[in-house]
Amino acid sequence: MILIASSSSDTLARWEQGLQGVHIVLTVRGLDSLREGLVRVMPKVLLLDCDLPGLDGPKGVAVLRKANTATKIIALTGVVSDETELALFKAGVRGCCRSDIDPQHLKRIVAAVEQGELWIRRSITPRLLDELGAKLRYEAQPKRAVAGCLAELTLREREIAELIGNGESNKQIARQLSITERTVKAHLTGIFRKLGIADRLGLALRVTARRDADHEQINGH
Repeated sequence: MILIASSSSDTLARWEQGLQGVHIVLTVRGLDSLREGLVRVMPKVLLLDCDLPGLDGPKGVAVLRKANTATKIIALTGVVSDETELALFKAGVRGCCRSDIDPQHLKRIVAAVEQGELWIRRSITPRLLDELGAKLRYEAQPKRAVAGCLAELTLREREIAELIGNGESNKQIARQLSITERTVKAHLTGIFRKLGIADRLGLALRVTARRDADHEQINGH
């Protein structure tokens, strides 16, 4: 089930058209209906118009995430600054794109996010990992333990983890390692299980924390 939230009937119709024949779609036009839909319907993906009245930007997105943490949110906006886009990802969205996106392209984005990928501009990926990585360093698990967990991965799994840490997509990883996307997904499933994490963002943060630990060790010497 895909939930679409926008106050614009034209926007709802255009986005719904892009998903026609592939997904079961439910549309809502107000914030109250959206909150109710998240709890009652528990959609797999939410397409969220960031111009929805009363949303209050990234802060509002964070509140919606608490209503149903399992739903993956794709934020659709007008022209947006790097800072706002980063704030949306830190609030919990899994994809961000222009609200006037071609409907057929929207279908690809939904498919990627459903498979656990992030839909993010490559130019801001390093900043997102740096900022979230800084937050990770204050969690209870020390860097040495993070590095130890990564050491339990097979050579191929470590290669894939490093590429995830660089912000690569499944398709890009498959191309670089001369394997299929299905094989990449299978390895990721194993990696997530071994490390006890839910998605590729969590993996990317752990790779970043490991790199920071290695850097500090080198500088310490």
